[in-house]
Amino acid sequence: METFESLVRAEFTPKTTYLNTASNGLLPARTVAALHEAALLRAEGRPVTALYEDVEACRAAYARLAGVPASRVALGASVAAHTGVIAASLPAGAEVLTAEDDFASVLNPFHVRGDLKVRAVPLERIAESVRPGTALVAVSAAQSADGRIADLSALREAARTHGARTYVDCSQSVGWLPTDADADDFSAAVSFKWLLGPHGAAFLVVPEDFGGLSPILAGWVAGEVPGESCYGPVAELAHSARRFDLTHALFTYAGLRRSLELVEELGVPAIRAHDLALADRFRAGLADLGQEHLPAPGSAIVSVPGLGYRQPELAAADIQVSDRSGNLRAAFHLFNTPADVDRLLDALSG
Repeated sequence: METFESLVRAEFTPKTTYLNTASNGLLPARTVAALHEAALLRAEGRPVTALYEDVEACRAAYARLAGVPASRVALGASVAAHTGVIAASLPAGAEVLTAEDDFASVLNPFHVRGDLKVRAVPLERIAESVRPGTALVAVSAAQSADGRIADLSALREAARTHGARTYVDCSQSVGWLPTDADADDFSAAVSFKWLLGPHGAAFLVVPEDFGGLSPILAGWVAGEVPGESCYGPVAELAHSARRFDLTHALFTYAGLRRSLELVEELGVPAIRAHDLALADRFRAGLADLGQEHLPAPGSAIVSVPGLGYRQPELAAADIQVSDRSGNLRAAFHLFNTPADVDRLLDALSG
């Protein structure tokens, strides 16, 4: 029987000390093989029917990770596009409550509308800042810049009290942090971070009644029978969340299917325990160096103030981290080891 460690080691062969999953996750070997096979189908002119099966397998796998039926999951290309669909559904003058300095894809579509009241507050105050008249609260489950985790339970309770809806971006959490998309009105996530997939896919979870959203980006794949929806207006939209699908990046889903299989095979609880142990090891090591880190308890992302300038130097030493607003950000995932943490600490001590 394969252990967590043996399965991971069989799938990943990083050539650097890679601590940057918050930017891009590494691709498992099985994913690379699937991408290669998908490309060969097109190169050799063989039927690509199986690639559409990969699309639906990804929808189902993400639904299991998110804790919702597959009928509530739509497939697109980016969180920003999904946010745009939600923004377009709001009436003029509606108030949208956001967290200060959240990721742009969660915020910008509401701002560019020009006729919405977008209010930003510190993440720690977002639940208490919901008020009568707030139409929607939009927030990341884990902040991209520093890993802080939103108190979604408190936020959901406050939203219910005041009749607001919730929209949660799970891009920096799903795959290592348990996800309960059923508790929110809308949620979204990209494929290429903690889910270890290629770029080009993003998931959107909507209510069973679609929450008042209009499929403004719908094309032929949004039809109830896509093959009969290629010409003219789509006569019958899909009865499920697939009505919000964008044309599928087939190669991406061919690879992503295998990435999601690996996440499910390992299990989110085991991945979380692994990731947090490494993040806590890094925090403890920073304390030993007399170096502070930004508070983000229980997060797999750790940001160190004032050390972002060292990112190029670390990259030259084959240690991959990010510079975010002057802070050094490290993100720990299943393919990382204690030795990776110690190598980064040793480099920072010099």
